[in-house]
Amino acid sequence: MSQVFDIDSVVLDIEGTTSATGFVVDVLYPYSRSRFGALLAERGGDPEVVRAVAQVRELIAEPDADDARVEKALNAWLDEDRKATPLKTLQGLIWSEGFARGDLVSHFYDDVLPALRAWHAAGVRLHVYSSGSVAAQRAWFRSSPEGDLLPLVEGLYDTENAGPKQEADSYRTIATALGLAATPERVLFLSDRPGELDAARAAGWHTVGVRRPGEPYYEQGVGDHAQAGAFDEITIMRSTA
Repeated sequence: MSQVFDIDSVVLDIEGTTSATGFVVDVLYPYSRSRFGALLAERGGDPEVVRAVAQVRELIAEPDADDARVEKALNAWLDEDRKATPLKTLQGLIWSEGFARGDLVSHFYDDVLPALRAWHAAGVRLHVYSSGSVAAQRAWFRSSPEGDLLPLVEGLYDTENAGPKQEADSYRTIATALGLAATPERVLFLSDRPGELDAARAAGWHTVGVRRPGEPYYEQGVGDHAQAGAFDEITIMRSTA
């Protein structure tokens, strides 16, 4: 059954929503794991790397941790699928290089790109909110199987510039950035994770739980949120009032 919404902005999760979690876990995670050491050695003076390494040391409570210890912590967090901000920052840098070199091409479900193009053409503002870093998001959309999709996307948000994805205040922060703090009901959030959907709804947003067979949260369901199995089950009607 189609879900119909009168909104101005759509905010998209990536893993399990626009794209297969399996691709991230089976392709991107091993790619980053194999390159953490080289990144720390070769780009250790880059401001983003310096900041991320300092955050790792703080999280493990080892202010003098060397590169080998930092890499060990990163790999442990990867094994746990922990959404640690410095892990996501460093993965983003590695993936950006991989996409730029052509080593990597991102994945999107077949129903996603036609919907995004149609919504964008209708004047709907599209944004991304992912636990993956903004750098990783930018590389992901720039390196799709159908070329550069960044022109479709207006804003990119992660756990560093917005906050944790299961906290309502993070969604309020994004609504403020979108100029919709006073009218959060003009925003629709699409995600496969119930906790994220709950937080977005608590901030006044519309929500749709995207349930795709084979994804980690498929069996769990999306609680009492509206749900869709694909983007073509979501209809957006923008009012002109």
